[in-house]
Amino acid sequence: MATTTPVHPVDEVPPVRQLAAFGLQHVLAMYAGAVAVPLIVGGAMKLSAADLAYLITADLLVCGIATLIQCIGFWRFGVRLPIMQGCTFAAVSPMVLIGTTGGGLPAIYGSVIVAGLAIVLLAPVFGKLLRFFPPLVTGTVILIIGISLLPVAGNWVAGGAGAEDFGEPKNIALAAFVLAVVLGVQRFAPVFLSRIAVLIGIAVGLAVAVHFGFTDFGGVGDADWVGISTPFHFGAPAFEASAIISMLVVALVTMTETTGDFIAVGEMTGRKVEPRSLSDGLRADGLSTVLGGVFNTFPYTAYAQNVGLVGMTHVRSRWVVATAGGILVLLGLLPKLGAVVAAIPAPVLGGAGLVMFGTVAASGLRTLTQVDFKGNNNLTVVAVSVAMGVLPVGVPTIYEKFPDWFQTVMNSGISAGCLTAIVLNLLFNHLPAKAGSAGSSDSADSTGVSAGSAAEADGLPVGGGEQTVEKPREEIV
Repeated sequence: MATTTPVHPVDEVPPVRQLAAFGLQHVLAMYAGAVAVPLIVGGAMKLSAADLAYLITADLLVCGIATLIQCIGFWRFGVRLPIMQGCTFAAVSPMVLIGTTGGGLPAIYGSVIVAGLAIVLLAPVFGKLLRFFPPLVTGTVILIIGISLLPVAGNWVAGGAGAEDFGEPKNIALAAFVLAVVLGVQRFAPVFLSRIAVLIGIAVGLAVAVHFGFTDFGGVGDADWVGISTPFHFGAPAFEASAIISMLVVALVTMTETTGDFIAVGEMTGRKVEPRSLSDGLRADGLSTVLGGVFNTFPYTAYAQNVGLVGMTHVRSRWVVATAGGILVLLGLLPKLGAVVAAIPAPVLGGAGLVMFGTVAASGLRTLTQVDFKGNNNLTVVAVSVAMGVLPVGVPTIYEKFPDWFQTVMNSGISAGCLTAIVLNLLFNHLPAKAGSAGSSDSADSTGVSAGSAAEADGLPVGGGEQTVEKPREEIV
């Protein structure tokens, strides 16, 4: 009798109605962030309303294509995990600088194409660095990702950055109501409904927002029914050295951030990321970034917002996120649908965002429970890394006197914290310590397993032939 091989939850294909509901939930979780980058860059360049709308349409289309490549994959492209793709915020400042200092959109797109090709070429090299991401580093990075996203949710709760009614009690009340709905559904509803708690919270919140006049659907009537992004709509790409260099720095930052996101989702789904799959995922990032440069949009990366949604709902199927990618393609081809989604008030998204982004941070803490914190070394790695990651989030202008390339790296709390965690892990857990130093006696290895435990596991004696007894403090002169 033939036996069927069990399907991993990542590869399971839920029923169509669940695919649609779960997929739409992922789209709503990332939509505001997805359209923010073209709005910021286009606004800084003072583009017309028509050009801004075109940028958004192109962005949604390529977001969908990039997500499909990442989730479904082909050949050596795609990590094949539930990963949503969107424009990276790490590229915003360099792109604004390139676009407003004479290069314009053609120079931006030229540098984006080169950066994408560089990511494709560097992906195998980066894949070999996975051994430098033990639970000590990955848990810290996931924690920093969650903490870094919370200000985004906070801005949404208050009404959206730059809103005239920012911080009004009515906005915070609406966000609190949505949060209560999400928590109530997750706690008391049947399993299927609890897994779409965010979608239900947003839907109920939107209904309340419409009733109390929070929404403005004026843009829906102005939007076209059909819109297709054509290659190089704003002209042939220009390849300027300074623009390319700055975007290459961004590429390294996004590769670091994406690695953290992949590892986080791998932990949540039970399919650990291996060097090959990491390379495949980064290669897909590079391809998507090249497509972004060709189809009038920007560099792409894994979206941390949706990492939290995976952890919160426990829906691990990559086909759910692939469905979300299909929805994004539709939104990119049908601007009127995109305008409807864009009309959702920021406080509604904020109430749901608090749960999702907090879940990311909590997942990092869960990963850190695998780490041995006996002694001071691993605790120091986490403490300093989190501090470096939170610093630019809490004080956004702290590095404004530094060179642009430094700001590009360090203004991202995720990349700053990740680089710090990697370096400190190497310093404390890989480099040999001097005899008699704190690191030589109480350090744990980079996997979080203490040296003594590792020795015992190998059948080796632990410690020397005699036991050292610490003298009472009063006997020490």
